[in-house]
Amino acid sequence: MTAFQNLTWKEAREAIRRGVVAILPIGSTEAHGPHLPLATDVIISEQMSRYAAEKLKGQGIETLVLPALSYSVTDFSSDFPGTISIRKETAAALIHDICVSLYEQGARLVVIANSHLEPEHVASINEAIDKVKQETGHIVAFPDKRKRRWAEKLTEEFRRGDCHAGSYETSLVMAARPELVNEEIRQSLDRVPISIAQKIREGARSFTEAGGTEAYFGDPQAASREEGEAMYRVLSDMIVAAVTEALAS
Repeated sequence: MTAFQNLTWKEAREAIRRGVVAILPIGSTEAHGPHLPLATDVIISEQMSRYAAEKLKGQGIETLVLPALSYSVTDFSSDFPGTISIRKETAAALIHDICVSLYEQGARLVVIANSHLEPEHVASINEAIDKVKQETGHIVAFPDKRKRRWAEKLTEEFRRGDCHAGSYETSLVMAARPELVNEEIRQSLDRVPISIAQKIREGARSFTEAGGTEAYFGDPQAASREEGEAMYRVLSDMIVAAVTEALAS
């Protein structure tokens, strides 16, 4: 699979003329427990995008993966060093401008692959998508893994909401970048059975307030590469479905 940024400008021009689909991976730079890298969400979004691009290629849909966005609204983990948060308005403007630029060049479709689930961050994506549609008439496909359609295919931990750097995300990093998982620390971590999603609804303003004093929720010890590979199959199917549905609309 060729990454968008590895093309020359002439190759990019020809791909756009052929009607390329562009996948935009979006993640964050934020604390993910003491065992996972700050780039966890970016790693997951990039890997699910690669899987999806290969599947779409098999269906005859030319697809390129764009350079990932590594900064987003990450206020809930801002009390942990290493986390870099940007304003919601900045995030929305950046996503909007990227999509508009691609559509102005003639891209067939832009689809967002997102792995950072902080509510204000997801809101920034939806605001950008709405503005792109209003200004250009183009749809930006965004399969939201929080929706029941997809959440029911993911792990029980994900559905409970105690999945920040727990088994779900740790498994995904183990499958994509195992060298970045600190195994000694991972195997020493106790389960934190707290739903961050529920705590947010109850008014918690940070991971610490929610009870995630080490910036993780869930069960890192239960993670496995096999779980990660299985989840990438589901996450890439999610992108493929969003693309085929948008192209058919």
